[in-house]
Amino acid sequence: MTEYRIEASILIVGDGTSIEDAVVVLDGGVVSYAGPASNAPPTPGAEKVTVPVMMPGMWDAHCHFFGIAQPNLEALATESIMVRSMRVTRDARLALHAGFTSVREVGGLGVYLERAIAEGYVEGPNVYAAGSILSTTGGHGDIHSIPEEWMTGADRIDDLELCDGADEARKAVRRQLRKGAKVIKVCASGGVLSKYDDPQHQQFTHEELVAIVDEAARAERIVAAHCHGKAGIMAAVRAGVKTIEHGTYLDAESASAMSDSGAILVATRFVGAELLSQPPERGLPEFARQKLTETYRRGREAITAALDAGVTIAVGTDILTSDDQWGRNGGELSLLVECGLTPDQAIVAATTVGAMTVGPQAVGSGAIRQGEPGDAIALSADPRAQIEILGDANSVTHVWKGGTLAKSPDQRAGTVTG
Repeated sequence: MTEYRIEASILIVGDGTSIEDAVVVLDGGVVSYAGPASNAPPTPGAEKVTVPVMMPGMWDAHCHFFGIAQPNLEALATESIMVRSMRVTRDARLALHAGFTSVREVGGLGVYLERAIAEGYVEGPNVYAAGSILSTTGGHGDIHSIPEEWMTGADRIDDLELCDGADEARKAVRRQLRKGAKVIKVCASGGVLSKYDDPQHQQFTHEELVAIVDEAARAERIVAAHCHGKAGIMAAVRAGVKTIEHGTYLDAESASAMSDSGAILVATRFVGAELLSQPPERGLPEFARQKLTETYRRGREAITAALDAGVTIAVGTDILTSDDQWGRNGGELSLLVECGLTPDQAIVAATTVGAMTVGPQAVGSGAIRQGEPGDAIALSADPRAQIEILGDANSVTHVWKGGTLAKSPDQRAGTVTG
């Protein structure tokens, strides 16, 4: 493996600190030195790279490798899983070349994609996947417009799993662990893309949620809970859920409960901005557009409540379609800054907090420090002054994953033509 000596005018560590005139040495897949150039060790055999800015590889803590072409969950039933699987290989490459060296995939084909990446057949980030999304019958992870047996039969849709009652919920967790899931995803409230449920309504009982969290904890997996409404947020926090996804109707009381429990908010602004800007012919059902309009508006207030209560926030896009959203994952940081985070806070949310969202399963802390994995990116400018550059893959000049150079200026950011 090539040893790299990266000389950076600015090193953004990922914990809110930075170092000017810095050197980072990547050797054997890990960071062997990160600090001032004046103290850097000699590296006579290393390949030297000079960059304006270096920072940790980013984390997208909420995305889906569904491989569907339109934002309509019916496609999980009507499109071939083989075609969907092929599409997500492109999505993975685009994420990596956009500077996202790790993703937490909270439902979809990620458990299988992760293996292909690890074996070297597909280029992509480190994938921490949930397997199937767990839902109650009729809940957000149910597709209300198709026959129930398509959701529960022997040939059921692999991306989603219905479970009712504590025993079924516990067994559903075990099924995901059997697939190799690194995190467990549960729908604790209604959602936007599910037709007949209300985002504000709680789904899963306290007993069911406790069973899910308990079973996951015994395997050192944390639980990520889809929650829009306050009732679902409070139920998830009381059950010991570690991350609250979306958190749309978060208020002072529920934000305080999250802060007290140490739960992390993954606000997912990106998907709302993207889908609401698309024309109807792109496939977002009208019922979903109506719900999304309200949840996106309300989500800004939720972030304010979270910041006021000191809730930790992570970056997550909620990208679920195979289209040009992949490769622009970093646009979430700009949206968080619009909602009140500082650029430094947004960068921490995309790095060290990202690693926190998978708990003990994370490899490394998400920072650039000695002994950490060599997951790092170089940028053409300082994102603290121009946060929007993190949403432009062309501004990410270099990407190292595990100490291996995955992108450099002579490689184009992944695009699709034809």
